[in-house]
Amino acid sequence: MIIIMKSGATKEQVTTVIDRIKDIGLDVQINRGKEQVVLGLLGDTRNVQDIAFRSYEGVDTTIRITNTYKLTSREFHPQDTVVDVDGVKIGDGSFTTMAGPCSVEGLEQIRETAQIAKEGGAKILRGGAFKPRTSPYAFQGLEEEGLKYLRQAADEFGLKVITEVMDENHIDLVARYSDILQIGARNMQNFKLLSAVGQTGKPIGLKRGISGTIDEWLNAAEYVAVSGKSPVIFIERGIRTFESATRNTFDLSAVPLIKKMSHFPIIVDPSHGTGVWDLVPPMARAGVAAGADGMIVEIHPDPENAWSDGQQSLNEKTYHQMMHEIQVLNTAMQEITSLEELTVRG
Repeated sequence: MIIIMKSGATKEQVTTVIDRIKDIGLDVQINRGKEQVVLGLLGDTRNVQDIAFRSYEGVDTTIRITNTYKLTSREFHPQDTVVDVDGVKIGDGSFTTMAGPCSVEGLEQIRETAQIAKEGGAKILRGGAFKPRTSPYAFQGLEEEGLKYLRQAADEFGLKVITEVMDENHIDLVARYSDILQIGARNMQNFKLLSAVGQTGKPIGLKRGISGTIDEWLNAAEYVAVSGKSPVIFIERGIRTFESATRNTFDLSAVPLIKKMSHFPIIVDPSHGTGVWDLVPPMARAGVAAGADGMIVEIHPDPENAWSDGQQSLNEKTYHQMMHEIQVLNTAMQEITSLEELTVRG
């Protein structure tokens, strides 16, 4: 349940309602909008009488939220959440690109990739130091050494860092080197890990599970949001279907759906979404058209000799060409959005 205060509600009136919520054994999440304060009741609210809160001074109305995710819901938080990664904003109407290799292979490789990423317009460097691989014999990552290389390369070229954390025991280590903690598809429903990363205060890039439904994805984000410390960035990376021509089926309908149902930003991952490098640019463009707030894409100085995922990685030339196309399309989309807003106002 949420309680919407009147636009002119005083601080004392809001405090009185909050105190009452806590008196009956519930927690409360406070959302201060531009005009109104919205209070979210956390816990079992089945026996809470709506009318009792409506009688309080300063209360406008109460609304029962029927879905199982609340803090993630746009009902509770109507305005968009802009995730600020130390000055790099995601969800503010711009299109933010995260680019880098599947795996950090060494300092020179990640430095060269960081330079390519920066020159193309990316603001965040991606790269795996701990790699979850289907085969136990595949390259598993350089671990802390890889994290150090990733951080060094990002700092040299003025980029932020996103990298995956796979285990609760690695959270502090990965958080030391990273600006965004990524939860991979295999861990979307690792609820203990989700709760733990939510305590770090760092933005969490939450990839959709290989067979995850939209509802399951939103509820996974709720585990992070309950902490009240870490904002979520949804990452659509395709789902497993009967189709075998591509690595996954890239579900771009998830972009407008998530933006309709949640206030957190969503970015797309056309690299894992297709698994084929020459399909990445057109699907990246499609992500812009669908309304995504950014993308995360795999690039490599020498994809043919990459230690992992070379088949879906872009080289310098194709990456730069794609980024030019993205810039043109994003400008056009911003103009369309402005026209739509003027039409609504008119």
